[in-house]
Amino acid sequence: MRLDAIDWKILKELQDDGRMTNVELARRVGISAPPCLRRVRALEEAGFIKGYRALLDEKRLGFEVTMFAMVHLSSQAEHDLSAFEAFVRSQPIVRECWMLSGEIDFILKCVAPNLARFQAFVAELTAAPHVRNVKTSLTLKNSKDAPMVPLELRPGGA
Repeated sequence: MRLDAIDWKILKELQDDGRMTNVELARRVGISAPPCLRRVRALEEAGFIKGYRALLDEKRLGFEVTMFAMVHLSSQAEHDLSAFEAFVRSQPIVRECWMLSGEIDFILKCVAPNLARFQAFVAELTAAPHVRNVKTSLTLKNSKDAPMVPLELRPGGA
């Protein structure tokens, strides 16, 4: 599917406010409601829109600790990487997991209600199969939280 200017506008508007009605979305992008709804459904089916969710404030909900864990594995064999990824997916404390090139194999973003819960997780992580070592960093402050795609930098477009 090739995106045109209206599709890009739809994506921007929905990313800014995924709760708006189709009628309001159509008004904002300058088309009528029925073709707007067809476009949104096509964008969903094509995978450009992965889903809709509320962004929650973890601190207000009692999750006081955000930290990063840098994990170095003893083996980069495909089976061992897959086993580690399966372990990480099973851990609710891990909110993001990124495989990296270079010295560190994975970086994990973790959110915990307290330091004790995070320390328990680190002990479990360190004992996981093929984990050579783990380095952790507690966050002090979040200077930017932009979970959205920077559509203003879209490739080949204005």
